[in-house]
Amino acid sequence: MNRQDLTLNELMVFNSEMRSSEKSAAIAYLMLLGGHLGVHRFYLKRKKTAIFQLVLFLIATPAYILLSIASAAEQKALLIISTILFALPAAALFIWVIVDLFLISRMVKAYNKEVERDLIEQIIRYRK
Repeated sequence: MNRQDLTLNELMVFNSEMRSSEKSAAIAYLMLLGGHLGVHRFYLKRKKTAIFQLVLFLIATPAYILLSIASAAEQKALLIISTILFALPAAALFIWVIVDLFLISRMVKAYNKEVERDLIEQIIRYRK
């Protein structure tokens, strides 16, 4: 079933609910500025990958601080370890955010399509 099969009253309810539930691509792109924290993914209800991005950030940040301390202390072993602990998650996040730049519009469309399908199913259930 799709929107065309709804009555006028059902369509009004659908449009009202859809407006309050759908996600905006513009807001998602603005949230991408905090992409290394996974904010845009939390917004689009992609919690697992958002948490993974946040964990990568939480690994990279203390490693960066440790890298600064190791650099000042001139300890080579600590410098190498902290460089690896910083560089790997930071590079992964950088690449991931660049990829998300191209995927956000598709993620927003998929989310909104799922919301639309769920609303239509609820309206049909209510009809019966």
